[in-house]
Amino acid sequence: MDVFFLTLKQMLMMFSLILVGVWLRKKCLLPDNAHITMSKLETFVFVPALSLFNQINKCTVENFTANSALILYGLVLTLCALALSFPLSRLFIRNASRSPALAYQRSIYQYALTFSNFGFMGNFIILGVFGNDVFFQYSLFNFFLSLICNSWGLYMLIPKEQNVSLWKNLKKGLTAPPFLAMIFGMALGLLDLKAYVPDFLMTAFENAGKCQGPVAMVLAGFVIGGYNLKEMFTNKKVYAASALRLLVIPAVIVLLLKLIGTPDSVLVLALIAFCTPLGLNTIVYPAAYGGDTKTGAAMTMVSHLLSVITIPLMYLLFIEMM
Repeated sequence: MDVFFLTLKQMLMMFSLILVGVWLRKKCLLPDNAHITMSKLETFVFVPALSLFNQINKCTVENFTANSALILYGLVLTLCALALSFPLSRLFIRNASRSPALAYQRSIYQYALTFSNFGFMGNFIILGVFGNDVFFQYSLFNFFLSLICNSWGLYMLIPKEQNVSLWKNLKKGLTAPPFLAMIFGMALGLLDLKAYVPDFLMTAFENAGKCQGPVAMVLAGFVIGGYNLKEMFTNKKVYAASALRLLVIPAVIVLLLKLIGTPDSVLVLALIAFCTPLGLNTIVYPAAYGGDTKTGAAMTMVSHLLSVITIPLMYLLFIEMM
């Protein structure tokens, strides 16, 4: 129960920051394109700094060897979620072959049912509730989840008339700053080169990494604040998709892991990676390529609101009480 209340406290804090972002947007206290700047800070500074600090400190040969199986767990579960998303997305958008618009809507639902906000929000929860040691394990678990999300996942969010190839997106995923920072940090850690990294740089990485969570939540609120909130709450399909994203899919994954005797430490990582709400990519990428953003914005708003209760509840039901 202590972890339940700690998780609830973390979620309430996060939602408070989301409300700050909404308020900033509604009051026009920041430029309308401020989300672009915040997103770039997250991608190019805060998340890479967080990865570098934790990997350099925690990725020793001993730790990596003891936790390397987490990479395989993450890959298998990501592929399972991906496979589930194909039939589930068809329940929301039928006859997608009739028009490119319907096909694109289905791809948004497919992305939403495969990937959650395992990065920005997942990192924030893991660090706030469990600390740096578990964050290292979480980063290994998300190794392939992050790679697939930043390649195939983002490819699905680009309207097909833009003619962006999957291979181009895969290269972009492999060269994304957070992914490169994780690989570089792992290399420094495994080669025991921490002593050669100046203390002031490690302090800079640590402090910049602490900005990742708060800025990500303000960013989410700022983006959501640009839409008509009343309209977002009237789409019934969004509630069904949010229920699948926050409750059904993570419950199925955790129960299957329980049945095969998976250690509780892996269950925690899987639960956080798959029960967090929908991320901002369904808004940011369609907006960048001229696609529809209304559905993604509604999913983001509704799922983030509901996650304040569902994440602590899911932890209580599937970790504390089993």
